[in-house]
Formats: sequence, structure tokens, C-alpha cells
Amino acid sequence: MLEVSNLSVSYGRHRALEGVSARVDKGEICVVLGANGAGKSTLLKAIAGIVRAETGSTVVMNDKPITALKPHRIVEEGIALVPEGRGIFGDLTVAENLRLGAFAARARAGEAETLRRIYALFPRLAERKAQIARTMSGGEQQMVAIGRALMSKPDILMLDEPSLGLSPLLSQELFRALAEVAKTGVGILLVEQNAKQSLKIAERGYLIENGHVTGENTAKALMNDPAVVSAYLGGAAKTASPAAAPQVLLPPSMRLPDSIEAMSQAIGDFAGRAGRIQQAFVRALRRDGALPSAFVGRYDPKAAADPWAEIAEASPSQAQTRAATVSQDARKLSDDAVALAARASERLVAHVVASRLTAPRPSAFVASPKPEPASHQPQSALNGSHGLIGHNSAGLAIDDEAQAPNRAAGLSIAELVARAASIHAAHVTAQRGKRLTAYTIPARPSPKAGKSETAGKKRKKHKEA
Repeated sequence: MLEVSNLSVSYGRHRALEGVSARVDKGEICVVLGANGAGKSTLLKAIAGIVRAETGSTVVMNDKPITALKPHRIVEEGIALVPEGRGIFGDLTVAENLRLGAFAARARAGEAETLRRIYALFPRLAERKAQIARTMSGGEQQMVAIGRALMSKPDILMLDEPSLGLSPLLSQELFRALAEVAKTGVGILLVEQNAKQSLKIAERGYLIENGHVTGENTAKALMNDPAVVSAYLGGAAKTASPAAAPQVLLPPSMRLPDSIEAMSQAIGDFAGRAGRIQQAFVRALRRDGALPSAFVGRYDPKAAADPWAEIAEASPSQAQTRAATVSQDARKLSDDAVALAARASERLVAHVVASRLTAPRPSAFVASPKPEPASHQPQSALNGSHGLIGHNSAGLAIDDEAQAPNRAAGLSIAELVARAASIHAAHVTAQRGKRLTAYTIPARPSPKAGKSETAGKKRKKHKEA
């Protein structure tokens, strides 16, 4: 009945359709599936003559080429289009909208009979024939649009997204009505977003992607096609062979403990597993992150095994003996705490010593000329047993840095504090001598200043006399 061959349409430089071929037979429902912008609406408009097809395109209706005909002539050939958005006359009544659909010459003779059949197909329109169309619900307005198209007595009815904006209940009623229309011998070319419902009433379907027909098959085959199911039906296709379905390994079902002891053991198992997962996570971060300088050459987390491979669930025997070993592990950790702290202190001291040898020294330890002692400065601060140059902040010679941990370990806290205070006092004294001028002895006044002062005193005595 309707056959499209090599149909191409462009909007400026954009190619909307290219080489599309399709057909619709009498009484057949054919659905067109595709993503937004794939060219579905353009296909219907090109068949209806609303947009111009490019040279080489062919549209044949009842063995008659209609590619170059104007839209109203295409309606006379038996093709009616229900556009997206309905396109009804909102200020007219339902009956007036329906009668406008019978303007074609082929529909005028049997207008009353066609109107009676439409009212039988859509009883709600018969109830509201005198109602203004724009005051009706969306589903009722869609019925008006379909009824108006059917008033032209078409052989092919094309619908563009008829269920758009309708509730699920109204959508089911609409598809039921379209199936009844097809039984009268009218071929239906349906562009529909509800792929599942449209494939249920359709005989065949086409897939359009980026202006090209990428697939054609029966509706049943399309509903079982995994690609179609994944793209348009929102799920995975059911296969006849259970072995071909993806296998998902789930843990066995767990029964809730029926006693306090069993509950305690289950909680302990969960807590232990959570601890192992946390430990593996921290170890994985250490493997991926940068190693601190204090551990370079001493600890390599990448040399250890994969931490996630060590989180196997504990065996029942391990779970039973875990409660008995908790206290022993705690005592062992307590005994090892002192040794671990000592090792950490040794590594920290070695790291600090290495950093002092390689990093720039603070200003207090940089060699500088020895300041001249002022008369009010304590000599003991400048001539103490420890100078500023050649020593570090612990009072140890820089040349002996390698032995710093051993020498520092032999000093008491009081001695270290006293030596630190002596070095700090000497540093403060040196800084005062270099930078502060408020405490320096002022210079003697010049002779002219002295004479001027004496003359001033004489004038004062003269005035008093």
C-alpha cells in the first residue's frame, strides 16, 4: 500500500534522513523506534509532503508516486497525519474539529457514516461533542486529533508520539483504539516513545539511528532482541537458555542468631571482617601514595602482597577460637607498645638529624661576625661554654651530627634545658647587639651645643636677677 524508497531529507547542511526505505501494508501496524533526533518525525513529515524530499527519493501510495505532490493532494491519495502535539483547533467544539477532517473530496460522501463510526470508537467524544476542545484533558484531545484524521477516510494513518503526556491508563486505552482502527483495514505507521506498548499491538518495526534505518523485523523478534531491549525497553532480554544468562554469585542466605551467645559471635565476626577491610584499604592507599621521607629505604609497602587478597572470610574454626585469643593478643600488643614507641623515636631522631644535615640552617646557627659586647650586656652570656657558630639547637657540634642520638641520650633533661637556655640567651644578646639601637649609649654633644647650652643658662640667670 505505502512504500518508501531511498528517502533523503536535509535541513540546510544537516542531513536528517539518508536512504530510508520502509513499507506499510493494508491493516498493518508498523512502529518506528529511535532516539530523539534520529529522524522519526521527519520521516512522517516527508511522506505527508510537509517537508521536501531530496532528488532520488521515492514515495509510492497504491502504486502511484506521490513524492512531488502537495500535502492536501497527498491527503486525497489516502494518507493522514496526526502530528506531535495534536494540532487541534482549541476554540472549536469536538464536533466542529471532526467535521473539519472531512474536507477531502474522498471523505465528503460518507461523512455522517464516518462520524458515527468515530463516535463508536471513542464514546467519550460522543458524550462531549458540544464541548470546547481546549477544555478537555490531554487524552481526550488526542482522541479528537485521531478522530479528525480518520474523518478523511485514510488508507494509511500516521501518528507521531500519540501517547506523549498521557497517563498509563489513557495510553492503554489509546493503543486499544489504534488496534481497533487497524482491524478496519487502515494501515498505521506509528512513531512512539512507549516502545513496549507499541510493539505489543504492532506486526513489524523499524529502527532508525542518525537518519539511517539500522534494523527491520517483526515486533516479536524486536521485543526479544537484546539491543532493542537495552536501548528502548529498559531492561535485559529474557533468553530461552538459562546457561546464557549472566551468572551473579550471591552469598548464601544468613539465618539470624537465636541466642545471645550466637549473636555475640556473629557481631564479632562482622567486626573482625570490617577491621580487615579497613586495614586492607589503608594498606592499599599506602601502596598507591607517596612514601614519606622518614621511611624511604626502611619500609616499602609495594613489596608486600595484595592487601585485598588477604580479606578472605575467616573459617568457622577461626571464628570459634577468636574469642579465646582476644585477651592474649591485647596483652601482646601492650607488651610490644614500649618497643614500638622506642623504634618510632629512634626513626624520628634519625630523620631529624638527616634533615638538619641537608636542610638550610636557621639564622641563629649561620656563621656571622661576633658582636661587640655592650657595657650593660652580661659577659657570661657571650663567653659561655657554648657559642652560636658550629653547634646545633641541641648544643652538639655539627661535625658530630652522626653521633647526635648517642650523645643526646647521655644528657639529663635538666642539662639539655640549661644548655638550650644558654644558647637562646646568647642568640638574643647577639640579635640585640646587631639590630636594636634604643639601648645603645648616645654620643657626647658637640662643643657648639655645649656653648649654646651655657649661654642659655646665663640668659636665664640674668632674667631672674
